[in-house]
Formats: sequence, structure tokens, C-alpha cells
Amino acid sequence: MTAQGGREADTAEPGQDTGGHPPRRDRTPLATVLTANAVSITGNSLTIIGVPWFALDTTGSPGKAGLVAFCAALPVLVSAIAGGPVIDRLGRRRVSIASDLVCALALAAIPLLNEAGLLRFWMLCALMAVTGLFHAPGETARNVLIPDLARHADTPLSRAASLYDAVSRGARMTGAALAGLLVAFMGADTVLYVDAATFCLSALLVLAGLRGVPAAEPVRGAPPLSPAAYRADLREGYSFLLRTPLLLGINVAVMTTNGLAQSWNAVLLPLHARESLGGSASLGLLVAVSGGSALVGALLYGAVGHRFPRRPVFAAGFLLTGAPVYVTAAFTDTTVPLLVVMAVGGLGAGVLNPILSTVFYETVPEELRSRVGGASTASVLITTPLGGLAAGFLVELAGLTPALLTVAAVYLLASLSPLVLPSWRSMEAPKTGLPRGAAVSRPEPSTPAPAQGPGGTPPRR
Repeated sequence: MTAQGGREADTAEPGQDTGGHPPRRDRTPLATVLTANAVSITGNSLTIIGVPWFALDTTGSPGKAGLVAFCAALPVLVSAIAGGPVIDRLGRRRVSIASDLVCALALAAIPLLNEAGLLRFWMLCALMAVTGLFHAPGETARNVLIPDLARHADTPLSRAASLYDAVSRGARMTGAALAGLLVAFMGADTVLYVDAATFCLSALLVLAGLRGVPAAEPVRGAPPLSPAAYRADLREGYSFLLRTPLLLGINVAVMTTNGLAQSWNAVLLPLHARESLGGSASLGLLVAVSGGSALVGALLYGAVGHRFPRRPVFAAGFLLTGAPVYVTAAFTDTTVPLLVVMAVGGLGAGVLNPILSTVFYETVPEELRSRVGGASTASVLITTPLGGLAAGFLVELAGLTPALLTVAAVYLLASLSPLVLPSWRSMEAPKTGLPRGAAVSRPEPSTPAPAQGPGGTPPRR
């Protein structure tokens, strides 16, 4: 059965095809997406450390470092707002490949121009804007493939979502440690070259590993992407998101904390490491330990998380991962206390994305995932362009410690939302009669099921 303007509907349970016969299990496409995303996110971690350090080294100004972060983040928001219909029309495989290749070229151009003596500050901002513009569609394209690839790999959806997040966390840990060492011993220019190479490798993996996968190809039977059809597709994704109280509540909370996280990654932590913690090696160690703890948290949730109610687990993780880290950084000038708190916070962070991804896949029909995923990604990134920019100027106006405490207070308020807002009660797994982890399409997004008791383009943290 084929929905109009969509891919073939696949409603078979894991382990059985639509004809009642055991399907041929194929884990290669799922493994390809997991590996490609790990490589791409390793590159993101290199960017998170390498670019702010490069900006601080070349300009000496926290405000300019924040402006670079703003220029990188704003186009991510623009592409996420408008990218969903384009992903469906061009195909998820093509979008992922093109996204990685453009990011590779833009990142490699920064050190090349710098070595030639041609790099100007506006060029650095422009090249980072290009990476931001093309990065979000590629990540969304890979993310929305997970339910289809998990079904054909005969892997429960909750486990596939946990694996997706776990390899992402592991990649962040590896990339952060590598970036810290490369900056310390070889300079920020080298980090950007390695970063460009990771994007090229990710593109090659998707090119080879997703060939012939129906869910990765362009939508069959869809009308041409005229302005009217584009607006209709775009409106459908945003309408679904706005009419689903649980998804809307999740997106508002993560929108707030993503902006705060950007202030931490782009300005506050690099500046704190540079002034008080001994430099880039300590920065890499902190981010690596946090990423390693998050990896452990994601793997633990994938193994045993289905035994526990989602909302309390999510709320506990949300509380641990934010405010305590900023408060500790505000009151210590040594690495060890912050290292311990970031390790504990990383465990909490590890459970967040697997839960959010599973809720997203259960809630959004397959034919709407690219559009709703794009709308969701856009909504959680609205504050991200302002995070680094605001933090840079707040530090210059008030100092680092007041800036850290201000961010901690706002983060604490946002992380209380799962405990106090009624819409979060519908986070628990629906009683559908399907095996846990099977994809669910809810026909009435405006009335999500109430909490059932123990059972986001998920947003990235």
C-alpha cells in the first residue's frame, strides 16, 4: 500500500513481513547510518572545540567568538525551518551526502585561507554560516531513517534509538578528546582539516551503504515541488507539531536548554578552560568525560530503560545534566570538581535522547517524519544562534562567574517542566498491542494518549 505522495507503508511487526512470511533481516543499512552519524558527529565535536579556539586565538575576543557561534547557528535554524519538504523530494540519502560534502569544503577552506594570509573575520563567519546551513538537513535525513532501518534489521525501535544516541555520544567523546590534543599539540588549523575529512568519510559511507534502500530514496508519486506544494508540506509539519501537546512541550523545553548549551559550548566552557583550567587539553578532557558518561547512560537505558516509566527517568536526567555543571564551574578554578559533576551530568544526559527519539517515532506517522522532524529541529534551535552571542557579550559586561550563574538559574527552571506541566504525562509508552519498540502512527495528534504507567528531529543535546 502506498500513501499518496509518500513511501510505501510498512505496518508489519518486527520479525514478520506483510505477507506473513519471515522477512530477510538486513542490518547493513542500520549499521551504515549509525557509523556515518558517528563519523559526522566526531566532526561536529572537532568543530565545537576547534572553531571557538581558532576564533579566540585569531581575534582574542570572547564577543567575536560568540559572533562566530551566532553565524554558525543561525543558518542551522533557517535550513531546519524550510528543509523538511526538500529532504522528502530529493531523498534522504542524497541530502545526507550533499550536506556532508558541503560542510567538508567549507571547513577545509578556513585553515587554507588562513595559511595563505587571506582569511578575514567576515570570511570566518561566512564559512561557518555555510556549515550551519547544510548540517541540519543531513542530520535530520539520517535520523528519520531509524524506524525503517530498525524494522528491517529486526531490532526494537527503543533499542535502535538508544544505539543511535549511544554512538553519537561516543563520537562526541572521541572527537572532543582528539580535538583537545590536536589543538594543544598541532594547532586549531589541524583540527579543522581533520574535521573536513570526517565529513567526507560520512558521505562515502552513506553513498555506499544506503544504495537501494527505499526509505532513503525520494518520495514516489509526489507532485513537483511547486511553491504551493512546498508551502502545504511545510504547513503540514508545523501543524502536526503545534497540535500535539507532548511534542510542543518537549520542543519548548529543549529550545530553552539548547540555547543555554550553545552558550556553554561556544563561549563559557572554552573561556573557563583557557583562564582557569590550563587550556585546551583540559577542555578536551572535560567534554570527553561528559560524552563518555552520556554514552554509558544511553547504553544502560537501551538495556534496561524499558522497565521504568519514562517521565521520572527523563526528569531526573534533565535535572542532573544542566544547572549543577554551571554552578560548579562558577565556583571552582580546578578541573577535578567540574570533571566529576560533568561525568554525573553526562549519565543523566545519556537517557534523554533515546526517550525523546522513541516518543517522536511513536507519535509521528512515517510519511510526516521528515516534515515534522524539520519543524521540530527548527523549533529547538530558535535560541541556539543567540546562545553563544549572548554569552560572549554577557561575559564582557558582567564577567564569567555571573554569566555562569545566570545560565544555571534559567536551565534549572527549564528542567523542571517534565515534573510540573500536564502535557508531559503522555510521555509513557502507548498501549498499542504491538511489541515495545514498534513504530506507531497516531491518527489524532491533537489528543495524545494519557500516561499509561510503566512501559526529536528529536532534538540533540
